[in-house]
Amino acid sequence: MAEGGEGTCPQVFVVDSQANYVSVPSRRNPRWARAGQKFLFLLVGLAMLGLVVEGFLIYSLYKKTEAFSLSGSHPLCQNQSNPKTSGQQGGTIMSQVGPKESNEIPTVRPHPEQVQQRPFAQLIGSSNPVGQNNVVQWVHKGGDGITHNMGYKNGRLLVEKEGYYYLYSKVTLNTAEECSLNQHKVMKDTKAYDVSIELMKSKSLRCRLPKSPKASDGEDLFNSFLAGIFQLQKGDEIFVTLDNIQKMLPGTTDNLMGAFMIFP
Repeated sequence: MAEGGEGTCPQVFVVDSQANYVSVPSRRNPRWARAGQKFLFLLVGLAMLGLVVEGFLIYSLYKKTEAFSLSGSHPLCQNQSNPKTSGQQGGTIMSQVGPKESNEIPTVRPHPEQVQQRPFAQLIGSSNPVGQNNVVQWVHKGGDGITHNMGYKNGRLLVEKEGYYYLYSKVTLNTAEECSLNQHKVMKDTKAYDVSIELMKSKSLRCRLPKSPKASDGEDLFNSFLAGIFQLQKGDEIFVTLDNIQKMLPGTTDNLMGAFMIFP
């Protein structure tokens, strides 16, 4: 106790439960800051790349437009767009392009001498068409029969120049007597093979009925026509065979065989 009999009052501390606490912001994580900077740099880089690409496309378009405008000013282009004006400006260009004013694409035509040298042949029916091994015999000289740069021997056309040929053959048969199987063939003998090669064939079974309206004249005619394009070599032989060749109707207009080169 203190002097004078008086005691000192104890100090009292009061805690205020309603006081507001001020939150102190925590320090920012540097890792997220670096990630944000990288993302920003990426966006800026993409924007710059887009500008570069756009500039390149604009430059390419400009160069194409400039080239087109230069080609339009060329004398040959002026001749096509305005043939009258360009023809009055000078005769040199017109002599190169040609005096004919046309938008058609020029075609390359073979020289007349090349056309005249192309082989061809036409054989006509003979009065005696029966040959060995059913090979049809023809007339190759006189009338409509002709050979040009091609040979003929024993019913065979002899190829003298290599190329693509159009071959054709027509035969007429009288099948009035009985039923028969008729085979009309165009054959080829070549040095590369020991046997004949079949190029074209027509097969038909003909039977005449006893009460046929054609019975009065004693004829029942049958025609067969074959045609095609084939590549032939020098030395090849082309010929026609016919089963029942004895029934072939003789005559120059009923039977034909021919060939002509279409491409050398």
